[in-house]
Amino acid sequence: MAIHLTKESKVIVQGMTGAVGMLHTRRMLAAGTDVVGGVNPRKAGRTVDFDDRAVPVFGSVRDAMDATGADVTVVFVPPAFTKAAVIDAADAGIGLAVVITEGVPVHDSVVFLSYARQRGTRVIGPNCPGLASPGQSNAGIIPADITKPGRIGLVSKSGTLTYQLMYELRDIGFSTCVGIGGDPVVGTTHIDCLAAFEDDPDTELVVLIGEIGGDAEERAAAYIERSVTKPVVAYIAGFTAPEGKTMGHAGAIVSGSSGTAQAKKAALEAVGVRVGRTPTETARLVIERLGK
Repeated sequence: MAIHLTKESKVIVQGMTGAVGMLHTRRMLAAGTDVVGGVNPRKAGRTVDFDDRAVPVFGSVRDAMDATGADVTVVFVPPAFTKAAVIDAADAGIGLAVVITEGVPVHDSVVFLSYARQRGTRVIGPNCPGLASPGQSNAGIIPADITKPGRIGLVSKSGTLTYQLMYELRDIGFSTCVGIGGDPVVGTTHIDCLAAFEDDPDTELVVLIGEIGGDAEERAAAYIERSVTKPVVAYIAGFTAPEGKTMGHAGAIVSGSSGTAQAKKAALEAVGVRVGRTPTETARLVIERLGK
């Protein structure tokens, strides 16, 4: 089992014919992802050769879905075109859109996330590394060879910390690793993933990675208290971040006592979540909690 992405998922790539899209399409194929098409209105009807596989290019997400049965799209298009790409995907009724693009205007994100939600399309991102179900499928830019299938679920705001915890816990392995993105507005939240992992019979424990800024982790803590029965271990990045300075992600900014790592740690620990101060300590807490 896994959440949102399995070996049965059929993936298309919007922006596949660009340099970044081609690079990561090749990586996804090498990881075993069933990439069935790309989307570029100016190059519809062509095919792109990836080693031993030729992938067709379609003019729209609807055309790609009709021809291939795709149910997941990964978006590798420039920020100025991201809103149009996600709206195209939502109009086609695709189930999942994974938006890798960084630097999307917040107003555009608000518009396309609302539009997609109304049409039943789940969006992960923007400004995210995507998601990976090891041994099954990989949609985005998460390295495919740093861990193995297992019983840990991972939800994270940070791409690099996602990779580090995957590597630290590689001997145990993961059901699904989801990078939700660090922008102020994202399509899938910690809470959404916690709910999905709670319902996944093959996820035994959840690792939650947060960071300074906003109140997503505090809201996740409240949700864990009332709705999550599985153990959760967390790491919060930014204990030494200076007040008023954006750190890395657009949403990672502390204002007064709001959004601090210490406040998030306190909220999570108050509902029984063990919180590490470093990724390595967090991995140790996971191992202790699982009794490994």
